[in-house]
Parts: sequence; structure tokens; C-alpha cells
Amino acid sequence: MDYQKILDEIYAEIKPELTRGKVADYIPALAEVPQEQFAMSLTLADGSFYSVGDSKQKFSIQSISKVFTFTLALDIYSKDLYKRVGVEPSGNPFNSLVQLEYEHGKPRNPFINAGAITVTDTLVSHYGSEEKTIQGIMDFLCLISANEELYFDPIVAASEMEHGDRNLALARLMRSFGNFENDVHETVLTYSKHCAITMNTEELSRAMLFLAFGGTDPITGKIITSPSRAKRINAVMLTCGHYDASGEFAFNVGLPGKSGVGGGIVATIPNKMSLSVWSPGLNKYGNSHAGTIALEKFTTKTELSIF
Repeated sequence: MDYQKILDEIYAEIKPELTRGKVADYIPALAEVPQEQFAMSLTLADGSFYSVGDSKQKFSIQSISKVFTFTLALDIYSKDLYKRVGVEPSGNPFNSLVQLEYEHGKPRNPFINAGAITVTDTLVSHYGSEEKTIQGIMDFLCLISANEELYFDPIVAASEMEHGDRNLALARLMRSFGNFENDVHETVLTYSKHCAITMNTEELSRAMLFLAFGGTDPITGKIITSPSRAKRINAVMLTCGHYDASGEFAFNVGLPGKSGVGGGIVATIPNKMSLSVWSPGLNKYGNSHAGTIALEKFTTKTELSIF
């Protein structure tokens, strides 16, 4: 299959969509990103990759980082992690306080903000401090992306904390229910920093490759996680990876995926490849407008989906 030709076709077809949607502005540092940018990359098992658009341009991965922290926490705590966070779709906005109150402080899944903050709390407990936790997360990302030069953007992280009242409220609410172990401010700061990691679509598609191949990096042969955990991470991406639009994404695209308000989306095609797309303009659910359409076009043109 001529993947480069397919990506080129998608890029040409997607251009009218790049002016639609809205760049995230509730984090001021993200509001400054020019909207009409687009990139798409895929990585195959033999290490070959194909890209189109601004594929070298780094951006804030935001909630895509939750896939990586979930993977780390699962490897550390195994099934015990599920005592503190569920795996059901939320059906509500990603930062809902109401649902968390109703469900007695146990987040519905690890990809809504409350769930990801809980996962971060478990990592802080494991590593012992905010600094060591961020280092552990960065080391993991450097390993799976085959890139030792990754970093987080301190300006974006600071902007998130400055406007992070709701995230702090989520953490304090969970603490009131006994589902929090560490200092609230330190843990939410750690969360903000891993959301502020910057990567491009080539790096992200490479980083997701182990989840497309049962937990093993097919290029290096290194086992990143077990096949059972890889299956579960993909399942949660499919059902929860796009918040209250997860069903719509599964219906239209047909792949496990995870979005971030920085405009990025990652996806896996089991035993085939991993993909990443970036376009900063978001739809009403907080997912990349053009990125979602591009992935739908890809699965349509290639007839590659899990269904």
C-alpha cells in the first residue's frame, strides 16, 4: 500500500477544514498557537515511517500523556490500580466535578482529568517526589519514542497551574473521599508538567508503536508492557480516549485513540502501525476537528480499522 500517496491525498483534502474549530484558549499559552497547521505521521513495524505537513513541529501533547502515565502505573500497580480509578466511559465533560462527587471520589476512567490526576498521584507515591516522577515519565517517553531529547514546556505548565483551579478542586474532592495520597498542589503540578510535554507527530507515532504490537516494540524487540495490559490500554483508548465523543470517534474512525487539547491525536492499528495527527483547531468536545476527519479518511482509504 502506498501510504505516502494516501497521506498526501488526505493533506490536500483536509486543507479547507483547517480554519474550522477553535484553538484551546482556557490555557492561555495554548491560545497563541497558529490554527492553520496540520501534520500526520505513521510508523510501521520495520521502523519505516511516513509523514505529511508540519510533522517536525513540536506541540503540547496535553492529554495524550495520560496514555503513557496509565501504562507506567499499570506496570507498577497492576490490578490494584483499578481500586482507585475505573475503566468505564464517562459520558460527561473531561473535568466534571459532579460525576466525581456522585461516584464518591473514584474517577470513571484514567483519561478524564480526575482519573489522570489519580494516576499521577500513584506515580508520585511510587517515585517519591514531583521531580523524580517527572524524570520517570520522561525516561519512559524517551525510551518508547527512541528520542533522548524530549522535554516539557515550563511556560505551558505554569499557564496550566495558573488556570488550574478545577484540577485542584478535583484533587481536593478525591482527597476528601480518601482517594488521594500526596500533596494536592505537588501532584497537580506534576500532572500539569507531563501534559506540557512537547513532541511532534513523528515522535508520537513512534512512541505508540508498542501498543500496536501487544506491548512489545517491534523495532527494538524490547518488551514495554505485557500483552494483557496493552490490550486493556487499547480498550480504554477506544471507549474513553475522546471523552464524551469517544463513541462518535469509534463509530467514524474505528481505532483506539487518544486526543489532547493541544490538537494532537494518537491511534493504533493492531499488528499494523501506529499513527499521530495534529491540528490545533478543536471541535466542541475538545478534540482536533481536522485531525479526527483525517483519521476517518485514512481508515476509509486504507480499509484498516479494528472493525
